[in-house]
Amino acid sequence: MNYTKNLKNIIKSALKEDIGRMDITTEKIIPANKSVKATILAKENCVVCGLNVVSLVFMAQDKNIKFKPMVEEGAFVKKGKIIAHIYGKTRSILTAERVALNFLSFLSGISTETRKFVDAVRPYKVKIMDTRKTIPGLRLLEKYAVRMGGAFNHRMRLDEMLLIKDNHLKVIKNYKALKGLLRKAKKYKVELEVKNLKEFKEALKLQPDIIMLDNMSIKNIRKAVQIRNKLAHKAPKIEASGGIMLKNVKRIASCKVDMISIGALTHSVNSVDISLEIH
Repeated sequence: MNYTKNLKNIIKSALKEDIGRMDITTEKIIPANKSVKATILAKENCVVCGLNVVSLVFMAQDKNIKFKPMVEEGAFVKKGKIIAHIYGKTRSILTAERVALNFLSFLSGISTETRKFVDAVRPYKVKIMDTRKTIPGLRLLEKYAVRMGGAFNHRMRLDEMLLIKDNHLKVIKNYKALKGLLRKAKKYKVELEVKNLKEFKEALKLQPDIIMLDNMSIKNIRKAVQIRNKLAHKAPKIEASGGIMLKNVKRIASCKVDMISIGALTHSVNSVDISLEIH
């Protein structure tokens, strides 16, 4: 996947959507030769993500705009911190302002929420993972923001691995049939979703790379890990998923699972309050 090319296409589409034919307010009110300095300011504590995106937004609007970050990508900043300075034609800055801030606020929101989960499980050797519950067309950026928050990406696309979930199993009917199908797909990484310990024990017989424990209780998660640890043959990694929040993620991590996947890192995050102020 060409990250730079995809990112530029996303930005081009966003600017076209926002501007339309022209920014009539700015064009009719602001003199064409007027230049200005502007500051991007954090209005609340946050993990900053999207500085490179913001820079590309302004450059796409006007290649002569100078964008100077005052913090590093992925840095935690406090309310009132200056994130960046911008210099250039006033018209260009004002026209691109909303698109730039939308990206920065949204991505920083994902990174900020992700960092909370990462910090909560820091005493344990567990990876916080995202999911494919992303806004269509923006997955590339959302998963980047997750990484900036200190977590890891699960599948980017469906062609990366076999992840056999409950709806697949309802069609296949049973694990015996699945075993034959998996023999034909040996070259792929395989993950199986299970909902209880009975399904977990059946899944172990198939020797997948990962078993996902979906919405299982803390008690059963702990039992599953204990069963896995006693295996003589190659043991799969265990991923906990479903109903995971800040208030219970540490308890789940204490069960010594390998991964915890959390859809809420992307599908229900609040954007961070960030503003652009003209000097």
